[in-house]
Amino acid sequence: MKSSLIGLILAIIITASFVSQRALADVKLPNIVASHMVMQRETPLILWGSADAGERVTVTMKDRVASVVTNAKGKWRVKFPPQKADAKPRSIVIKGKNEITLTNILIGDVWIGSGQSNMEWHLRSTHGAQQAIAAANYPQIRLFHVPKVQKKTPASDVNAHWKVCTPQNIPTFSAVLYYFGRELHKNLNVPVGLINSSWGGSPIEPWISQGKNKSGGMYNGMIAPLTSFSVKGAIWYQGETNVLHKNGLKYYDKKKLLINGWRKAFSNENLPFFFVQIAPWSGRYEAGQLPALWEAQVKTLKIPHTGMAVTTDLVDNIRDIHPRNKLDVANRLARWALTKTYGKKGIVYSGPLYISMKKEGSKVRLFFAHTAKGLKSRDGKSLTEFKIAGADGKFVPGTAVIDGHTILVHADSVKSPRHVRFGWHKTANPNLVNSGGLPASPFQTNKWQGGTGEK
Repeated sequence: MKSSLIGLILAIIITASFVSQRALADVKLPNIVASHMVMQRETPLILWGSADAGERVTVTMKDRVASVVTNAKGKWRVKFPPQKADAKPRSIVIKGKNEITLTNILIGDVWIGSGQSNMEWHLRSTHGAQQAIAAANYPQIRLFHVPKVQKKTPASDVNAHWKVCTPQNIPTFSAVLYYFGRELHKNLNVPVGLINSSWGGSPIEPWISQGKNKSGGMYNGMIAPLTSFSVKGAIWYQGETNVLHKNGLKYYDKKKLLINGWRKAFSNENLPFFFVQIAPWSGRYEAGQLPALWEAQVKTLKIPHTGMAVTTDLVDNIRDIHPRNKLDVANRLARWALTKTYGKKGIVYSGPLYISMKKEGSKVRLFFAHTAKGLKSRDGKSLTEFKIAGADGKFVPGTAVIDGHTILVHADSVKSPRHVRFGWHKTANPNLVNSGGLPASPFQTNKWQGGTGEK
C-alpha cells in the first residue's frame, strides 16, 4: 500500500515536471503580436517572444523565413525587411517545439492614442454615436485597447487583443482615435491599426518614460510593452489634470520629456506627435491657469514633428470638461498628420497662431502663421475676445479689425498700447478663424513663448 502511494506520488511529480518543462518550452508571443494585427509598413517588421533558452525559433511570413536561437533568458527576436502597405490578409507561422499560426494580418500604418479622459472617451458617448457605430464596418481598421495598469518597472506585456473594427467592437473604443484613424484610412486607402492607451484623470507625469531618473507607472504598464512594435505616430489629448495642478508653462518641460522619451523608446527620433489643445471649461480652474497651460501647449509646437488641434469653438457645454464633438477634434488632428506626416498638399491644417506684434500709433498690428487665404469671423460678426493694455497693464476690451492677413487692435482709452490678449480666460469662445474655418489659438503678447509648427 505504502509503495503504491509512493509510486503514485512519483508519477504525479514526474508528470507535473513534464508539463512544466513543456510549458516553458512553448514558444510564446506578446499579446500585441497576434492575429488581426496591422504591422507598420515601410519599416522593418519585428516579431519577438519567448521559449526555452537555446531553442531555435523559425518564423515564416509569405515567402520569407527567419530563424533565431533564443538567448540565455529564453528571449528571441526576428526582423523582416520593410514592406509596402498590403490589405490582403496574410498569415505568419512561428515554430519552435510548438507551432503558432497568426492569421488575418495586414500591413499599413499604426497609431497610438494616449492621454486622459478626453482621449479615452467612448464613441458611444459622443454626438452622432448611433449613426457612427452603425457605420463602423471597416475590416481594414484594427483596434487594440490597452487596459489600465501601473507598474513600478517596465512591463513586458499587456492584457489586450487586436479586434477588427465592426459596429460590435467600436462602441467602447476611443472616439478621437477611431475618427482619426478612419480619416487616415479614407484618405490614404491603407490598413490602419489603432492602439488606445489612455487613462481618465491622469496627469502627464506617469506617462513619461524618464521623469527624475525613473519611468512613470502608466508608461511602464501601458506604453513600455508596446515599444518593440513599430508605429507611425502618436496622438495625445491630455492637460486638464495638469491645469488643476497649476503647472502653467512648466507643462511644456513635461511635454518635452514625454515626447523625447517616447521617441527614444520607439527608436524613432522623428516620431510624429500631434495633440489637442484642451478646451475652455467653467469648472475648478483657478484664474490664469488654463491660459498658461495653453501657452505651454503652443510652445510645444517648437518641437519638430508636432502639431496641435485648437478646440475653443467646439464646446457645447462650458460646464462639461468633456466636449462631445470628438469628430471635429479628430479630423483636425488628421489634417496635421495628412500634411506633415504624409505630405498631402492643399490642406488647411492649423488655425491662426500668433507670431508677433507691431505698434502703429494708438493701434497694435498682430501677425499670424496659418492664415490660409486670409482671416475672417466665424459667425460674420465683429471679432471678439480681444483686450489691450498700456503701460499700466490694465486690460480693456479692444476693437479688432481684419486687415488682410493681420489684425489691427485699438481701444479709445489706451493711447499708447503695450500688450494684447486674445481669448485669455478659461471660458473663452472667440470667433477669429482663417479661410479654412479653423479657429485661432488664445494668446498674449507679453514675452509670448508659443511656436507655430511650421518647420
